[in-house]
Amino acid sequence: MRALDRVDAAIGGGIEHAMIHHHMRRMRRHGQLDALAPATDGLWATQHAAPPRPGNAMEVLIDGANALPRMAEAIRGARRHVHVCSWHLEPDFDPGPRKSTPVRDLLADVAERVPVRVIVWAGAPVPVFQPRRAAVRAARERLVRGTKIQCQLDACTRLMHCHHEKLVIVDDELAFVGGIDLTTLAGDRYDSNDHPHKHEQIGWHDATALLRGPIVRDVAAHFAMRWEATADEALALPEDVPPAGDTTVQFTRTVPEGAYKVLPRGEFSVLETYVRALRSAQRLIYLENQFLWSPEIVHILEAKLRRPPSPDFRVVVLLPHKANNGQDDTRGMLGRLVEADGGRNQFLAATIMSRSGERSGPLYVHAKIGIVDDEWLAIGSANLNEHSLFNDTEVDVVTCDPDLARATRHTLWAEHLERDDASGDATTLVDEAWRPIANEQLERQRAGAPLTHHLVELPGVSRRSRRLLGPLDALVVDG
Repeated sequence: MRALDRVDAAIGGGIEHAMIHHHMRRMRRHGQLDALAPATDGLWATQHAAPPRPGNAMEVLIDGANALPRMAEAIRGARRHVHVCSWHLEPDFDPGPRKSTPVRDLLADVAERVPVRVIVWAGAPVPVFQPRRAAVRAARERLVRGTKIQCQLDACTRLMHCHHEKLVIVDDELAFVGGIDLTTLAGDRYDSNDHPHKHEQIGWHDATALLRGPIVRDVAAHFAMRWEATADEALALPEDVPPAGDTTVQFTRTVPEGAYKVLPRGEFSVLETYVRALRSAQRLIYLENQFLWSPEIVHILEAKLRRPPSPDFRVVVLLPHKANNGQDDTRGMLGRLVEADGGRNQFLAATIMSRSGERSGPLYVHAKIGIVDDEWLAIGSANLNEHSLFNDTEVDVVTCDPDLARATRHTLWAEHLERDDASGDATTLVDEAWRPIANEQLERQRAGAPLTHHLVELPGVSRRSRRLLGPLDALVVDG
């Protein structure tokens, strides 16, 4: 190893260990260490989380063209109330079907007959990232002016962090939990599974879960907690929500300590359930995420790759071609995982591009989905970075329903592999479809040739310190 590389590795390793020890001290101080290092086996979160709820129906909606019109339809059908949480909301956003009704008009029409309550993050308090607070205040004014819509701006208590969850709750009977915001900021959320090339906008790959049954009460209770804190109004919750299916679902979240009086120690059940699931993996880890620069998560993946449970074990991650921040950090983490794989070809990092014929362009992977062994499935708003796992507010839902986990993977893989059916053996598909396609398209990209497929391999970078810019930022601003 060259001297420069040794110095770089030492600096990177030192920052990483400082980040991990900082979080361990913080979790221990607030009685939350089991969220970071669970002392027991099992896939469900146990540390201060709501228990798993049986008796639910859970449908995974892939991409905005499938999810957004369903949200609009549910909102139109509201009989008692509509509750919305969003990282950012644009009044003119069209949830579809396209050229139908802007979200402001949709919510305003419903607000004439039932309460419509909206919570939006108040925006960045310092002008280093979007959306700015002035822009959020202006959007709120456009949303509520001349309507009965109630909208609260929730100011994050942590300077460089945000309220990031994306929720739609109708009548406390159904809820959407996922990664899709009602905005075009940074890209068009309304995109179809085939992701055609767009001339003027970035394509968008995302997902949300549609829930019915007892789990909806947990989602409603989270909204009620935030509403009471911002609007000083307590909302009634249903005594119970009747069963709607056979799926057991758990509501998990990140709420940093001190953000809300009712959770003085916070809650970190998103982190806990990911740690539990990844630690337990025996055959397959499949992750779709906007970021992969959490040292805690990457250490688990690295350990799995250095000592794989079996020769058939595979780790596949789908990430953006270029994340809107944290790019060097993510690529550096990939370099670390490639090194841990040691040439066994049990790890693959890839992205997807928008494409129409020989025309291709950017496609933003914004989905936050985890699938382990076709037995554990998580979907929500949480990225695999320190912001989402420790500092922003986030909401995921988790199920250990093997049929749903497997069906979700089949649907996602059929989309990414551009085939009608992706129900074969996972290891075979990774080795015989994912890897050769992704590698071929990377070579075409490097040669300046037109892409012939959506799927492209993502290379890592070797320098350790470059992958730690994001965690270092979190170390500085966490407190």
